[in-house]
Amino acid sequence: MKAIVITEAGGPEVLQLQEVESPKIKDDQVLIRVAATALNRTDTLQRQGMYTLPKGDSEFPGIECSGVVEAVGKDVPRWKIGDQVCALVGGGGYAEKVAVPAGQVLPVPPNISLQDAASFPEVACTVWSTVFMMSHLSQGETFLIHGGSSGIGTFAIQLAKHHGVKVFVTAGSEEKLAACKELGADVCINYKTEDFVSRVKEETAGKGVDVILDNIGASYFQRNLESLSIDGRLFIVGFMGGTTTEINLASLLAKRLTVQAAGLRSRSPENKAMIVNEVEKHVWPAIAAGKIEPVVYKRLPLEEAAEGHRIMESSKHIGKIILLVP
Repeated sequence: MKAIVITEAGGPEVLQLQEVESPKIKDDQVLIRVAATALNRTDTLQRQGMYTLPKGDSEFPGIECSGVVEAVGKDVPRWKIGDQVCALVGGGGYAEKVAVPAGQVLPVPPNISLQDAASFPEVACTVWSTVFMMSHLSQGETFLIHGGSSGIGTFAIQLAKHHGVKVFVTAGSEEKLAACKELGADVCINYKTEDFVSRVKEETAGKGVDVILDNIGASYFQRNLESLSIDGRLFIVGFMGGTTTEINLASLLAKRLTVQAAGLRSRSPENKAMIVNEVEKHVWPAIAAGKIEPVVYKRLPLEEAAEGHRIMESSKHIGKIILLVP
């Protein structure tokens, strides 16, 4: 089969389409003939040699995909050959075929194309497992999303609005803020021209927001704490602004704040399967009902993976970038 190979650590040009050995499935896995895969920041870090692969993961990039089941392990009762699915994968999504633990596979939601379904697994599992399962975001609360126009951001806006939450977002251009507004964001803040702490305080009568989803990390940490209400929860899912910072711990105590952080890829297959099961129960019905739609910035052929990485690293995209596999 053909797959995108990281020929050496470096820029997007190191991504090359090559002939590689097809994966073999274990008894609890399914083999998916990939229709599409979606790009994630993890892929760019892996390409640069800045990401340690979890044990057992494929060396090829790509942590989500959609496609058709081509083979099924003997211990897999649910899936059948020919099923249209999407999945959270441990690498290998940038390929014609990928082997996936059966518990990480989801049906393609009704009214969603097979290709666009590739845009859902990573963002759905990330947002549901963090903001809802761990930070317990609930109806009537306020929620700040940094990077509102990202793949995670565009999904989180829609899911939060579906749950009756007031949504605040930050983004770096008027075009991105307009896209967030169209998806349902209530308060849109240009972080390049406005101080998000001041705007949050202004919009909440000085109270702050209940939950923050943050992909920036160190450079926003203290300001995030200042933006939270009493009993507020900060969830960190990325470190685009660094991993080391100094903070004033007094605000944590005074406002009874909770700080959490988690990734998805490093979790065990059992933990991922539990999250996928929860997502199918709680998120898939909202997609089926048309409350959440895929936000796809660009669809490129698999061999143009390098161009996809260039777009992602330029941060000019809104939503997801998808690679189509012939």
